[in-house]
Amino acid sequence: MLLTDGIRLLLFPALMAFAASSDLFTMTISNKLSLALTGGFLVLTIVTGMGLTDIALHLAAGALVLVVAFGFFSQGWIGGGDAKLAAATALWFGFDHLLEYLVYASLFGGVLTIVLIQFRKLPLPAVMARQPWIMRLHDQGGGIPYGIALAAAALAVYPKTGWMPGI
Repeated sequence: MLLTDGIRLLLFPALMAFAASSDLFTMTISNKLSLALTGGFLVLTIVTGMGLTDIALHLAAGALVLVVAFGFFSQGWIGGGDAKLAAATALWFGFDHLLEYLVYASLFGGVLTIVLIQFRKLPLPAVMARQPWIMRLHDQGGGIPYGIALAAAALAVYPKTGWMPGI
């Protein structure tokens, strides 16, 4: 029980924090991170005794988000890492918390986009201009590290899920 609670309290939040920081600093989200989230979900379904119907619904939520997100990726609206991260997160949330997660991700993503657009209009101080990751963020033609918004949304919703042990 203590090990299970430790995994629930630490694994998902730590992986989300890593996803956000990775996207911020490198504009990439590793496939290994999405695989770790998927593996963590599968381990927890076993150790918590989740029923097959519930597992199937969580898998369906993840698959649905993966299909829609890859449609967005094919249009160039989001990155492939963002699509996989959103799907792996949906796997953890299932349909019970999926809408709330997507709404938060949209809101946080909109704020992030507006902040970056404004940031890109400002001249960079010399000390900041020497940092490659800041230059990537400042590039007018650069993308948006949407993994930050996806991770923030996930961390906002996660405490409301059944994965959090009663404290």
